[in-house]
Amino acid sequence: MVWRLVIGLGITLIALAIAGRRVAWLYKLTMSGQPAPERVAAAREHTGARVEAQAVEVLGQKKLLKWTVPGLAHLFVMWAFLILASVYLEAYGALFDHDFHIPLIGTWPVLGFIQDFIAVACVLGLITFAVIRIRNSPAKLDRRSRFKGSHLGGAWLILFMIFNVIWTMLLFRGAAINVGVFPYESGAFASEAAAAVLAPLGESANAVLESVGLLLHIGVMLVFLIIVVHSKHLHIGLAPINVFFSRRPDGLGGVPPILKDGKPLDFEEADPDEDLFGRGKIEDFTWKGFLDFNTCTECGRCQSQCPAWNTGKPLSPKMVITDLRDHAFAKAPYILAADDEARANLSDAEKAEAERPLVGDEEANGVIHPDVLWACTNCGACVEQCPVDIEHIDHILDMRRYQVMIESSFPSEAGVMLKNLENKGNPWGMSEMKRLDWVGELDFEVPVVEDKLPEDVEYLFWVGCAGALEDRAKKTTKAIAELLHIAGVKFAVLGPMEACSGDPARRLGMEFLFQMMAQQNVETLNDAGVKKIVASCPHCFNTLANEYPQLGGEYDVIHHTQLLSKLVEEGKLTPITPIEENITYHDPCFLGRHNKVYAQPRDIMAKVPGVTTQEMHRCKDRGFCCGAGGARMWMEERIGKRINTERVDEALETNPDTVSTACPFCLVMLGDAINEKKSNGAAKESLEVVDVAQLLIRSVKGEPAEPVAAD
Repeated sequence: MVWRLVIGLGITLIALAIAGRRVAWLYKLTMSGQPAPERVAAAREHTGARVEAQAVEVLGQKKLLKWTVPGLAHLFVMWAFLILASVYLEAYGALFDHDFHIPLIGTWPVLGFIQDFIAVACVLGLITFAVIRIRNSPAKLDRRSRFKGSHLGGAWLILFMIFNVIWTMLLFRGAAINVGVFPYESGAFASEAAAAVLAPLGESANAVLESVGLLLHIGVMLVFLIIVVHSKHLHIGLAPINVFFSRRPDGLGGVPPILKDGKPLDFEEADPDEDLFGRGKIEDFTWKGFLDFNTCTECGRCQSQCPAWNTGKPLSPKMVITDLRDHAFAKAPYILAADDEARANLSDAEKAEAERPLVGDEEANGVIHPDVLWACTNCGACVEQCPVDIEHIDHILDMRRYQVMIESSFPSEAGVMLKNLENKGNPWGMSEMKRLDWVGELDFEVPVVEDKLPEDVEYLFWVGCAGALEDRAKKTTKAIAELLHIAGVKFAVLGPMEACSGDPARRLGMEFLFQMMAQQNVETLNDAGVKKIVASCPHCFNTLANEYPQLGGEYDVIHHTQLLSKLVEEGKLTPITPIEENITYHDPCFLGRHNKVYAQPRDIMAKVPGVTTQEMHRCKDRGFCCGAGGARMWMEERIGKRINTERVDEALETNPDTVSTACPFCLVMLGDAINEKKSNGAAKESLEVVDVAQLLIRSVKGEPAEPVAAD
């Protein structure tokens, strides 16, 4: 059988050469991106957590299993790749020795059974994928299909190639059984069934089929390999790498700063001509950015969960990544050209692609349209759902940074917010002295830090701009303060010394202003000796906990629902008065997906007598944004349906007496939408939105909660 050895090794060498050339090209293009030493450092420092992520997300398929049916199908197909590698080991061994079996374990019936079981399970998975793709066809569902915008032909080709792997495997194994060269006496039930079908052909025909099937099985795999490295299915090899270098496996957390020499860029000394202020062209992205682009499998889970896409806006997180990837591939000849002379010799089409702006409207032929860039609420649904840990938000924010700081191109109304932050220290442009107005409405004294935090004070209460200045949010602030006072928790506030955390500026892309405000607050907090902070705004909470450490602000930060839940659990706060209401809870994105705080607000409501809770169909890690994040609170929503209206429509499906939340931004956005619904008769007049703290104080004190009404 020398002929099959020669053919088998020959096609293998040819295929590996073709695939290897493509892999080398992809590696060179990826590594042409900017360095990201912080990724390597983090991976080394948290190797244990990264290995655990491999076990849970890659081998365990945790994210995919949230989508039960397609998740199970993908689990079987993925494990088929791993387990059937043993069949290919046997196949290559059979090229040299008809009686080859894997040393030590190669004749165990259990291995033969596992190989055949996963092959059959894989076929069932393929059938499931085909049904899902037909049922979710963009031709049928148009915009509602998560596959809209995906390269569909490549997906069907991959399903076909995997099927070819399975049937050729059963062909050569069935024939091997009939000619007596199969390593397993029992267990391989599917191969035995194939053998029964082939047995009537006779021993000589089966001998030929064993060799032909073996070469077909190897050949299909080699063709499959070439297709994969030239297609979107690169995730088969890249997903484990991308997951390993993802920046935070336990929540989105904060935004990575602009780095220089591994440290946050000091904008007072920065030079826009030398330092990167965000991403203005594709080669400005880091190698991790290129890795993200290459890893996307176009499954559309991010798109299906995106609030902007679901309300008729042009932003699809999937298509942002694929558009960047396609542009990177098209611009690769320019990026990888050895010198200016080589670039001068490029074709006109290649030169035109190299000159395309990264962000621009139809006239400018930009890769990413400005309406796409500014529609993002930073809610994190895309990153949460992505099974290969692509970091869509980071890339969107990096492009925003360049547009804001270099191009001075951003929605005009956001400029008012930036000016107010710079001049007044808050987005509304109100006097800093108004930050203490709410204190005068309480019947007890609230200590205000003037220099150092008093020694007997346990927490600094970070009130936030909305909590101090927005009338609806001030009701939450007063409720929290009263609850802490009742529980005997010593706290103080900064009052006029507190400035905006800088979150709106950073999420808009104005990193310079964020850094200026953050450094001012860090200096204030450090000088005051602050160690523990309780924050009522999830945006402040996220910024203080996850972003201030980038600038030397290391604090133990807790959200008010976490602290209040603890106080209720310890018996320091006792809900007594029943609240006989049906309540649905809205998860703030920056509390939930960004920081994994889902249980505590619900725990508080569960302890209030009489409360009946009903979840909206999109909740917890699949919760739907209110529309205020990503600095969208200060931008007009001109395209499609308003996101807050969509969310309130979902809330109304539960027929609630009250909508609760734990964020002042959500409070305002949902309150506005509810009042709009009241005006047209779509919601009952008694429906209100309140913070969880307001519900708790109402039960603890036995007093009616102050309703939140629109201005």
